[in-house]
Amino acid sequence: MRKRTNDNWKVAAKQVAAILIGTFILAFAYYHINFHNNLSEGGFVGLALLGKYLFGWSPAWSTLVLDIPVIVIAWWLKGHRFMIMTMIGAGAFSLFYAGFEQLSPFVVDLHGSLLAAAVVSGILTGLGAGIVLRYGGATGGDDVLSRLISDWKGWKIGNVFIVGDAIVLGLCLIFLPFKETMFTMLAVWLAGKMITWTVTVELRMPFTVRKVKDAATAVKVPAASTLPRSS
Repeated sequence: MRKRTNDNWKVAAKQVAAILIGTFILAFAYYHINFHNNLSEGGFVGLALLGKYLFGWSPAWSTLVLDIPVIVIAWWLKGHRFMIMTMIGAGAFSLFYAGFEQLSPFVVDLHGSLLAAAVVSGILTGLGAGIVLRYGGATGGDDVLSRLISDWKGWKIGNVFIVGDAIVLGLCLIFLPFKETMFTMLAVWLAGKMITWTVTVELRMPFTVRKVKDAATAVKVPAASTLPRSS
């Protein structure tokens, strides 16, 4: 019994560590790439960034306001363990983003090449979100909704993200420049593909790659494996 308890704690510790890594990558990309280069984003973060551009509201806290109602509702559908991991992810993202806003000395200026900004944003945000989802968590309410829709419809979770993000970006077109919104859509598309790859591909060192059946299976894999190192 004691050994099983210790194993459960080790699994939980690995999940939390992975979620912290994933949310750190997300917050870094959203602040240093998206915000600094006037790119928006899909989902609740996109709405939060729109609030930042229009009203000066910090995404670190406006995302939590959007997340909380969905998290409360989804608690009954996905169980307490998933939702605890989601709250850890949402809270960690907000703290990391607030930390970058207040303390980061880095300025990543890619205004001269929004294509590069879109590609970097797509890769980093997709990687960060994919790590969090792979290890049984979510970064906020929009991730939870995407997860529920993916489970319900059997769609690839990355494609669900792309559709949801496109809806938010349609709203952004009303307020944001057309050029930046188009490059944001490219970033969102790349992020969706990166999420699917990160969630569904298992990496075994040194070089063996095995694709698992679906996202639901993939999320269970890391309990007995290590964090993908080359994704």
